[in-house]
Amino acid sequence: MNQVVLGTAGHIDHGKTSLIRALTGIDTDRLKEEKQRGITIELGFAYLDLPDGSRLGIVDVPGHERFVKHMVAGASGIDLVALVVAADEGVMPQTREHLEICQLLRVKEGLVVLTKIDMVDDPDWIDMVEEDVREFLQGTFLDGASVVKVSAVTGEGMDELKKVLLEKVAQVPGRSQAGPFRLSIDRVFTMRGFGTVVTGTSLSGKLRVGDPVTIYPSGIKTKVRGLQVHNQDVQEVFPGQRTAINLQGVDRETVQRGEVLATPDSLLPSYMLDVSLDLLPSAPKPLKDRQKIRFHTGTMETVATLILLDRQELSPGESAFAQVRLDRPLAVLRGDRFVLRSYSPIRTLGGGEILHPVPKKHKGKDKAQAAASLGLLQSGSESEILLWHVLDAGWTGVSEAELKIRSNVMGKAFRDNLARLVSQKAVLLYDKESRRYIHPDVLRAVETDLLKVLDAYHRKNPLKAGMPKEEVSAQMERPIDPKLLGYVFRQLSERGELVQEKEVVRLTSHKVDLTDDEKKIRDCIEEIYRKAWLQPPFFKVVVEDLPGNSRQHKDVLEWMLAQKTLVKVKEDLFFHRKAIEDLKERLVGFLKEHQEISAAQFKEMTQASRKYTIPLLEYFDGQRVTIRVGDVRRLRETKNG
Repeated sequence: MNQVVLGTAGHIDHGKTSLIRALTGIDTDRLKEEKQRGITIELGFAYLDLPDGSRLGIVDVPGHERFVKHMVAGASGIDLVALVVAADEGVMPQTREHLEICQLLRVKEGLVVLTKIDMVDDPDWIDMVEEDVREFLQGTFLDGASVVKVSAVTGEGMDELKKVLLEKVAQVPGRSQAGPFRLSIDRVFTMRGFGTVVTGTSLSGKLRVGDPVTIYPSGIKTKVRGLQVHNQDVQEVFPGQRTAINLQGVDRETVQRGEVLATPDSLLPSYMLDVSLDLLPSAPKPLKDRQKIRFHTGTMETVATLILLDRQELSPGESAFAQVRLDRPLAVLRGDRFVLRSYSPIRTLGGGEILHPVPKKHKGKDKAQAAASLGLLQSGSESEILLWHVLDAGWTGVSEAELKIRSNVMGKAFRDNLARLVSQKAVLLYDKESRRYIHPDVLRAVETDLLKVLDAYHRKNPLKAGMPKEEVSAQMERPIDPKLLGYVFRQLSERGELVQEKEVVRLTSHKVDLTDDEKKIRDCIEEIYRKAWLQPPFFKVVVEDLPGNSRQHKDVLEWMLAQKTLVKVKEDLFFHRKAIEDLKERLVGFLKEHQEISAAQFKEMTQASRKYTIPLLEYFDGQRVTIRVGDVRRLRETKNG
C-alpha cells in the first residue's frame, strides 16, 4: 500500500495545528512554550486513518517567519501539501513564502483548506477569499486545486476534507523501494530503557529491525534496535512512512537533527555540491557570485558560499548552474531538492536540484566548462549520466559503489545500463576484483602519457634495457591507481606498443645500441674484469683508466649488467660472467663430493682474499645455490633433488 505524508503550510495563526487536532484527535504542539504562547515552534506529527484502510502521515509546520527553517525541514519529506488559509484573513506573507518553498521542493500534489469559517458571518466574504486564493495560486502546482472550507471548532467541512484527502492520496505516485534506505533526521531524543531514538520520513529503500545503519555525515555506525510507525512497533519500514528508529549503542549527544540515517556505504559526505538553481521572481535583488547564503536540504540547514559558474550575478526569475561550498559537510544524492535563504536578513530566495553530490572544485576557466556539462546531469538519460560520471572520475577511475552514489541510478536500472555500457566498450572494467571502471577517453590519455614517459626515459637512458615499472607512475602527469597502471601495461603489450620484461618495461621500438665511443669503454671494462677473474678491482678504481665521461661509464656498466656480461656481487663489486660460471661449476662439484665447504676451503678454491670470498659466498647463498649451516655451506636442495 502506498505510504503518503501530508504536510501543512500557511501563515501563523491560520489554524494549522487546530485543523490537525480536529482531523485526527492529536495535538501536535508538544512543547511547553508552544502551549503557553499558542503558536507552533517545532515540527509536529500526527496520522489519520483513511476509509480505505491506509494511514496518512501528517507533518505540522510552524507558520511564524522566525521558524521557516523548521517549515523547510518538515516540507522536505512530504508528498502532498494542505495550504491552510484563514477565511478571516486570506493570503498573508507566510502563505506566499510557504507556497514558494513547496514549489522549490517540487511538491506536486495538494489542496487548499480555508479554515476558521466559523469566524466569518458573511458567506460572501468567504467566497471572496476563495476567489482571491484561486487567483493567487494561478501558475503554481496548486492552480485549480480543491478548496475545502472547514471549521476546526464546529467540525463543519471535516468529512469533505477527509474525502478530498483520500482522493489526493490515491493520486500520489509511490516512492521507489530501490536503492539504499535514507531518512533525514528531524528529531533526536532519549527514551528511558531504550536509549537514543531518531525520527523522520523514510525517503527510499527499506529497513528492518537488526539492520546495520550509518549516520551521515559523521559516519557513526550502529544497528536498528527497534522501529515504530505512528507509535506502533513494526519489523520493517517502507518509503514514505513517518518513522521512529531506536538506535543501538549511540549517545544522544552524538546525533544531530539534519543528519541522515542510511544504509552503510550508501552516501559520501562532501563540502561541495553542484546544483541547478532557480531564483524566485519575488527575490528582492540579484544573487551575486560568492555570496553567503543559508542552504537547506532534507532537515539540514547550513551556511554556504554560492559560486555561480557562468556569470557574476543571477537576477530574480532566472536559473543557472552553480557550486555550493558548504561550511559543514552534507551527504546527499543527485535529484535531492534544496532551498536557499539569504544570510541576513533571512528570507527565501530560491532553490533547485542537486546534480552532483561529490564534485570537484570548479575555479577559473573550468567554471564555464562545468556549467556547460551540468546540463546533461539535469536532463540526460540514466545511461548518459552513468557515462558522464565515469568520464568525470578521470584517472582515478570509479568503483561500482561510488558510481551508484554519484549517479543515484539504483537497482536493476543501474545493473542493466552499466552492463550495456561495458558490452559496448563505452566503459571499461579495468579491475575485476574491486569492480572499478574507466572511460575509454581517459584510458587513451593515460596511455599517451605513459608512452611519453617511456620515450623520455629511453632518450635520457639509451643504454638501459627499460624503465623500472615502479618508477613509471612517479613520472606520469597525475597519480594513477596501480591496478590501472597494470591494466595499461597489458593493453599496450597486447597491441605491441611496449614490452614487459619482469619488473622492467620498454617501448617495442627501443633498441640498445652502443656508440663507437661506448663500445671502446665496454671493451676496456670487459678486458679488465676478464683478466682480474676472481680478484677484480672495485668499479670506482676501474673508471680511473677508462676513456669517456662518468655518465658514459655508468651507462655502459648498466648495459653490461643487463647483457649479463658482468655480474654484480655487491655494491661496486662486479665479476665477469665467465668467472662466476666457472666458480659455480667448481663449487657445485665440490659440494656434491664433500657435502659441505668452509670459508677457508672456499678461499683455497678461489685463491682470493676474504674481501672477495665472503661476498661471493653470500652471492651464491642469495642465488639459492648454497645454504649456510653454522660455519659451513651446503648445496641447497631443489624440488628436483
